[in-house]
Amino acid sequence: MATTLSLFWNLSSASKKERISATVRLVNSLEQFQEQHTPKPEVSPGSEDDEENVGSTDGLDVLNAHDVAYSIRRLIRGLASPRESSRLGFSVALTELLSRLDTVTSAQVISIIVDGSKIQGSMTGQEERDVLFARLFGLATIIHSGLLVRQTPLSTSPSSATNSSSLESYKELVNHLLVLAEKKSWLRECTWWTIGQAIDAVIKSSVPWKEEALASTLEVVYEREKNIWTPETVAITLKLQPAMPKHDWKKTLAPTFKDSAILASANFLSLGRILKETPGDDEWQQSNTGTWKAQLHYVWNIIFDGFLPENEPERRRNALFQEFFRVVVDETLFGASSSPERKFWGFLVFKKALRRVDGTDLPMLFTKNFMRSWINHLSHKDRHLHKISLDVVKDIQDFVQQNPQLGYTLILQLTGIHGSQQFDKLTKTKTVESILSRMDGDGIMQYIQSLLEQMDESDNGVVAEEAKKIWIADQFTALVRNGGIPKREDWIQLILNWFAVQGLYLVKRKSAKGLLAALRVTPSSVLSENFRRICRGKLLGCLADLTSSTASQKGDIPKEGTVDDEFWISKVFTAVNHLDKDSKHVTSLSEPSQEEQLLLQQAHKTIDHLRQVDGKMREAAKGVELLLSASLLHRRCANLDDDEPDAGILETCIAAAATMFSTDNKSKNRRKSHTTSQPDSDSPKPIDMLVDVLIGFLEKSTSYLRAMANKSFSCIASAATETTIDLIVAQLERRNPADLVADEEDETESATSEGEEEDAEGSDEDNESDLDDNEAALELRMKIEDALKANGTEATIGDTDEESEEELVDDEQMMAIDEHLAEVFRSRSGDSKQSKNVNAQREATHFKNRVLDLVDIFTRRMPQSPHNLRLVLPLIELATKSGNDERQLSDKARGILNNRLAKLKDPLQEVDQDYAKTILDELHVRARKAHSSDALATLSHCSLFICRVLTNVGCEKSILQLYRESLADFMTRKASSLNITFFKDFIIRYPALGWHLRDDVLDTSPKAINVYRKCQAFQLLNTILTLSTSAGDSQDVLSFTLKLQTSVLHFIDSACDDQVSLSAAQIKDLFKLVMLGVRQASKVDNSNQNMWDSEAWRTLHGRLVASKRFGSSTAILKLCSQVESALQAKHSKQHNSIASKRKAEAVEGEGVPSDAKRKKKKSVPTSQS
Repeated sequence: MATTLSLFWNLSSASKKERISATVRLVNSLEQFQEQHTPKPEVSPGSEDDEENVGSTDGLDVLNAHDVAYSIRRLIRGLASPRESSRLGFSVALTELLSRLDTVTSAQVISIIVDGSKIQGSMTGQEERDVLFARLFGLATIIHSGLLVRQTPLSTSPSSATNSSSLESYKELVNHLLVLAEKKSWLRECTWWTIGQAIDAVIKSSVPWKEEALASTLEVVYEREKNIWTPETVAITLKLQPAMPKHDWKKTLAPTFKDSAILASANFLSLGRILKETPGDDEWQQSNTGTWKAQLHYVWNIIFDGFLPENEPERRRNALFQEFFRVVVDETLFGASSSPERKFWGFLVFKKALRRVDGTDLPMLFTKNFMRSWINHLSHKDRHLHKISLDVVKDIQDFVQQNPQLGYTLILQLTGIHGSQQFDKLTKTKTVESILSRMDGDGIMQYIQSLLEQMDESDNGVVAEEAKKIWIADQFTALVRNGGIPKREDWIQLILNWFAVQGLYLVKRKSAKGLLAALRVTPSSVLSENFRRICRGKLLGCLADLTSSTASQKGDIPKEGTVDDEFWISKVFTAVNHLDKDSKHVTSLSEPSQEEQLLLQQAHKTIDHLRQVDGKMREAAKGVELLLSASLLHRRCANLDDDEPDAGILETCIAAAATMFSTDNKSKNRRKSHTTSQPDSDSPKPIDMLVDVLIGFLEKSTSYLRAMANKSFSCIASAATETTIDLIVAQLERRNPADLVADEEDETESATSEGEEEDAEGSDEDNESDLDDNEAALELRMKIEDALKANGTEATIGDTDEESEEELVDDEQMMAIDEHLAEVFRSRSGDSKQSKNVNAQREATHFKNRVLDLVDIFTRRMPQSPHNLRLVLPLIELATKSGNDERQLSDKARGILNNRLAKLKDPLQEVDQDYAKTILDELHVRARKAHSSDALATLSHCSLFICRVLTNVGCEKSILQLYRESLADFMTRKASSLNITFFKDFIIRYPALGWHLRDDVLDTSPKAINVYRKCQAFQLLNTILTLSTSAGDSQDVLSFTLKLQTSVLHFIDSACDDQVSLSAAQIKDLFKLVMLGVRQASKVDNSNQNMWDSEAWRTLHGRLVASKRFGSSTAILKLCSQVESALQAKHSKQHNSIASKRKAEAVEGEGVPSDAKRKKKKSVPTSQS
């Protein structure tokens, strides 16, 4: 017994792995015991052998080993244990043991289980619960182990005719389970489920008493549940009907069910009331299931197996299940009178059905009541079923992830007749959007086609039809803008063409083929001007999104976002040109004048020529092509929207393109014609003209123009010159808001004066403006009169008489009047100026933010361009001098400096050395006066960038000179904004240059403004010695370390004399610096000429011991002793080296070869050292 008792304990472990491991070891051990056991002969009651087994009247000891019999009884008793997971572990072990033993009968085990799970009157509620569960789990082990229907006779049985199972034991087990089900309501469902497991075991077996067992089950079940139908009896009926086809089921099911087949459509209404488990007026509707549970009843699994078996597709009854779902689920569980608890069950049924139905039958799940309840509970977080509704959304998303081809079907249901076109908006979720992102390209195309079909469907009312069309346009826009949706050229082109047709043309006739046929556009569609304007706006918005998404991709080669490397706007223009020529079916909404037509023709010719450019200028030509195309489309939409487009943009672009890409030569000399022609000295360069147009786009701040400007500039950035960069940088200069307002007023006044000269018929408008001026003057006059009255003076109106002339005011009254009048005029002008200043400043900030996008594009596309130097100071100006309201602007400029310029990997080409030196000098001047640590860090990064540029061209002396000046400023000027990090970064980045600063740091340390700065100087020396000693020769290193030793000794001596105040931590750092110098000198001290003054450090050690401040610090004294020991070891090594050298010289003088002598005594110097 000692080998198995220890295994029972782990059967109660909370770990599933430990329970299974203990079960395996226990069952294997018991099998070995049983194999070695010899059955005993049957003994008569009262014999001496029987007295040894007092209480063992179950007969287990007759054929089983003593350990096996004990283990069976122990496992059955353990089912009632409340400790941890005892019930689970003991039931699994008992099931496995019974499945391997052929020496016990089901009747024996049932008897032991029933006897061991009797309820006593003195039991508490918890103890009674444990006993009831023990009986349930014990009876279940008989079923699951197969002992209930086992037909093999008992092994080594005295009577070979004894079988392991029998009809009587089956009936006894079912009766015990039925009695147990009536004990407690919370045991009913799991007990009836166990009865169902027993029925399944009998049906699958080949026992000779199968029919009698099923008949007895039928009789006892319906006798107990006569005229009372519950989900449990429905489940038993569903199991028995296929196994007993000859039974008169119509008589058994009457009068509750009309049809003999319980899953017939005529019985669905009754099934719905039973499965709803709500007590009704009829006796057969009563329920005995107890309180509501959040889990579905197990009968639903049996129902789904009856309608939609997973492993037998030929037995699926989809049509019948659709009717069942409508009646039992939608009209019953989701009915208007259903409680939230029943609707919760309905959602669980939907989730279960979603995994079972085929794609073609998926729409039958989205019924009217279900969709209403789902949308209502999704829309508000405080609804009872909001959480389960979100779970349904997640299941649908996972379903589409696994079956992307069914996403289109789901979208139709969510936005269809039972759903809502604004499903995501109503439910405050992104369900439709997430489904679209999980669909494949074919599904997206099907969805677009369905939306186009809805355009032809006429609704009741003009307003409703207009709203539907706008919703369709919104859906198309969402498809393009959703970054999660896989983009495909065909459906994107279809959407863009649809927007172009709806917004720019009037359809006259229906087309049977071609572009109009693909878009399903018909003349019957009556479109309002508002809808056409919306389509034009969405066309430009979609093009902006598509262009921005491709322009934001990283890499040197830009990605245009289409398969054939063509701009989306170019594809739109191809469709527009085709529609312009199709006058038979469409008419353009815009009719340009003859002069404008000539300009448009010239623009199209320029675009055609740009498409023929190849070679190095191909990318720049594509950028100019994009700029022209964007200008043409924007001009066309602006004319229809009654906006005045800038007429000079097209002319400028055409002229610049003609200059950059000359068309004089023939095609065979095309490569030579790509070179930029030299313009006149006074005329601007063509690239500057194009960039000026792009800057004009950014001033208008529309997403379309901004996206086109950024994309165009990314293509033409390679052609940028110094003047181009200066033009961009000029936009970033700070200006007084008052100057901005003045410029706007000047532009307004000039425009007004020009209008007056050109328009002589505007007298009515002038009269209206005069009236406005008169009203303003009257208001001002009233304020002046009030000010005069407040000071006791009446304003004269009209002619004055003699008395009024004699009434004069004194000086005090005049001063008071002047103050009030000044206040009136200040209030009148101050309000308007203040508001104008704020608006102008805000617009200028936004504009600069957009201009910084061009700067970022240039640094990303042209990292080796020498023009990057011209961006440093303007960006520094923005990053360090912007106000609080320009925080985003300064952060963006700082990001370009730190992440773009400061991290360039490749060196700049053809750098102007003098200009780079000027920039570095300006950076150091600004760093000495920086107002924040962030600004100083940015200046440091830029300084390191310029240092890298200058080191590549051999200008190290200029770099060192500036850093020496900054170091002197840091050490000697108290108000210096520099910090130690500024110099550490330089030393770490350029160790060789940092070594040249060693003497400067050490020499300026005595001039430091305070002790803290002097200690920081020694910290810099620590960094230099750590990183830069390899850059100097041995003599420089030795001389510097000796100089450093002297300086540190003097510094610590002054601290011992209380001339300076040093903390313990600072002195420790000084000793560590000396130790570092000793180590570095030891690496290069080969000349044996370096003599260390160890006596001075011994003297310092004595002074530290005697010091009141430092004498008690053991750490300081220990460090000083280490320095002293290191110097003594150095002295000893040098002395031994000199002695060895003298001895070798003496041996050579005696005529003995020194090499032979050294071989004999080569270990002597080592031992001496």
